[in-house]
Amino acid sequence: MKKLILVRHGKSSWDMPVKDHGRPLNNKGIKNSNLIFEQIQTKLPERFLVWSSTAKRARDTAKIFNEVLNIPQELTVLNEDLYTFDEATLTKTIKNCNDSVPSLIIFGHNNAITDFVNKFGDKFIENVPTSGVVIIEFSQENWNTINNGKTVTTLFPKDLINAD
Repeated sequence: MKKLILVRHGKSSWDMPVKDHGRPLNNKGIKNSNLIFEQIQTKLPERFLVWSSTAKRARDTAKIFNEVLNIPQELTVLNEDLYTFDEATLTKTIKNCNDSVPSLIIFGHNNAITDFVNKFGDKFIENVPTSGVVIIEFSQENWNTINNGKTVTTLFPKDLINAD
């Protein structure tokens, strides 16, 4: 069985004149990422590998995740193939994961994430929002054969903010 945890990067800032790849998180992105990661801890598997897009906003979101969960930063693998907005490219990257990895956590981008969860999960999600997390379990033993997964968890900032 394989478990995939997809995390859309936190809300980014458009205030600075930088290229898309270099856009940082804004304050709301930082706040929501902290909020989500404090709540998601109990849903995470014991063993996992963390991959992040090389874009600054995704790397910074992964950094917050690592800080909240006390994971050394150097354990996050930066993967330039995850700087994609295309589900097919995201799928190809995930399917190339080593089969010895039981659970994979990915920090990436839309539309790739929303399109992926709707293709491989069993629950339609109109849009995975910034800082949103979707966990899908697959019965397959090999990453390159995953299909027809079960969406076991969704956690979005609005779920926590409206709960107050």
